[in-house]
Parts: sequence; structure tokens; C-alpha cells
Amino acid sequence: MDPRLDPADPASPLALERTLSYRLHLLHKLTDQESQRAYLAQTGLSMSDGRCLASIGAFEPLSVNALARSANLNKGQASRAAQSLVEQGLVNKTGSEQDGRGVVLSLTEPGRRAWQQVMALIEQRNQAIFGSLSPGEQALLSGLFDRLIAQAQAGVVNTVNTPV
Repeated sequence: MDPRLDPADPASPLALERTLSYRLHLLHKLTDQESQRAYLAQTGLSMSDGRCLASIGAFEPLSVNALARSANLNKGQASRAAQSLVEQGLVNKTGSEQDGRGVVLSLTEPGRRAWQQVMALIEQRNQAIFGSLSPGEQALLSGLFDRLIAQAQAGVVNTVNTPV
């Protein structure tokens, strides 16, 4: 074997392909491509709108800031997706009683039906992605992800001394 292609050698190009961040990004890209197609085909929504609808339905009533956090978006993206869902008649946007400048998002009746479709699609995609793992492996991976996420949220993986 060519010594330059030894995955154990940090200078090897193959070493990159074995890193967690590289592999997570690759899995993300591969699954997102199919998810984008499936969201449009099965719900008529963009993936961003579908993910926001899922968050609003799961956690309503929700502010735009809370939507951004729950859907892993920045505030601008969450605001645009919320407005798109309002324009489609799937979400109500009302003034917040706690914050005079804020809004609260909740599902309309058509939004609730669309939310059920989105949740069924999410479950279908989840099964397609994790289907090659046994139930025990799925539980183990889920627990490992919980630990990695908790570590990242605690700032432990922040190696450049900037806020996470």
C-alpha cells in the first residue's frame, strides 16, 4: 500500500475522510439531497418550510426566535420561513402578549394537516436513514449523539476561542 494513503497517518488524504466532522458533513449532504426532493414531492413544501412547520407544530405557540433555535436556523431564515408559511395559510402569526414587538406562531387547521404529513415524512426519512442499524445500534447511536451534542453545547469542542 502506498504509505501516503495510510488513514492512520494524519498527513494522508484518507485521514480527512475518517474524521467525524467530515463524515457528519457527508452524511448531512447525502441525506439532505433526498430530503429536499421528498419534501417537495410528498408535501409540496420546501425542506426549510417543512422543517419550520414541524417545529411550530411540535412546540407551538412559538416566537420567531424560538423557531430559529428549534429549527437550527438564524433569525432571518426563521422569519422568512414563518412568513412563507403564513402566506400559504399554514401558520397564524399574532402579536405576543409578553413582548409588544414580538409575534407568536401557531398552526392553522390546514397547517395541522400539513404538519401531520411532514411528521410522517420525517419518520419515513428517519427510518430510511437508520434502517441499516438494528434497534440496539439505533439506541446506542442516539445516546452517543446526545453526548456529542451536549459536549458541543457546553463549548468543549470550541477550539478557536470564540463563542459557540
